[in-house]
Amino acid sequence: MRSVHLNWFTTDEQFKFFIQYGRHEEDMYVHRHADFSELVIVLHGNATHIVNTEESFIKKGDVFVINGTTSHGYKDPHEFRICNIMYKPEMLESAGPEFKRSNGYQALFVLEPYYRNINHALSKMSLPISSLDYVTSVVDFMIEEYTNKLQGYQTILRSRFMELVVQLSRQYEKQERRQGAQSNLMHLAEAISFMEDNYLQPISREEIAAKSNISVRHLNRIFQSYYQTTPFAYLLQLRLEHACRLLKTTNLPISEISYQSGFNDSNYFTRQFTKVFTLSPKAYRKNR
Repeated sequence: MRSVHLNWFTTDEQFKFFIQYGRHEEDMYVHRHADFSELVIVLHGNATHIVNTEESFIKKGDVFVINGTTSHGYKDPHEFRICNIMYKPEMLESAGPEFKRSNGYQALFVLEPYYRNINHALSKMSLPISSLDYVTSVVDFMIEEYTNKLQGYQTILRSRFMELVVQLSRQYEKQERRQGAQSNLMHLAEAISFMEDNYLQPISREEIAAKSNISVRHLNRIFQSYYQTTPFAYLLQLRLEHACRLLKTTNLPISEISYQSGFNDSNYFTRQFTKVFTLSPKAYRKNR
């Protein structure tokens, strides 16, 4: 299995990003991305997409994300033309909390790439012609900027990439609404978006399920199916990660960090923190 590295395409250490048009006349070998994620937009034609050991037909308008742990390739291309956008996952993770509150973003850029590697599920995202025309115009502009590399092109590309991510996320949600009954993936995206937006507040499984329009039992089932964990465990992880950030960036007392991270009991916070990170909050702060 060949591993592909981002520095094969760009040696710019300050801007870990690459965009290109891809035209495949022949089969493309199955490979794995060693250190980057890839957004693929099918602009023309069709092909068979190989993901790990599974195959699926893809065509003009299809959009999907492949992360670094998933192997993929193409065979039997027919006038197959795509846009590849290769980026470091941190580029989206550092974009701010607004993305994480978007159901479409959670589904397309977080859950689908993760789940695809486990159960080989391929993307359901398919753009209508009007939306594909808009996306194509954005891609054309981005490739021109990337090719010319005029002053400030990195800032412009970051901005247009974020715009593209937002528009694709919105389109994902529109597609789900058009299809009527929502998929388990979208219910899970709604649950995660709600938790990302409210994890510092006291929230119950019943509230999470209500916001996701499903029962508590179904919420638990799909969390186990997709994440092999429970909603409570996921919520706890969000709160502990917030506590880590406060420990590294502030001098607040441990008890105050506990409270600001959504814990009502500082002793319970310390026990859970130590269990997960094998260090007490005090030791974690000292080591960092």
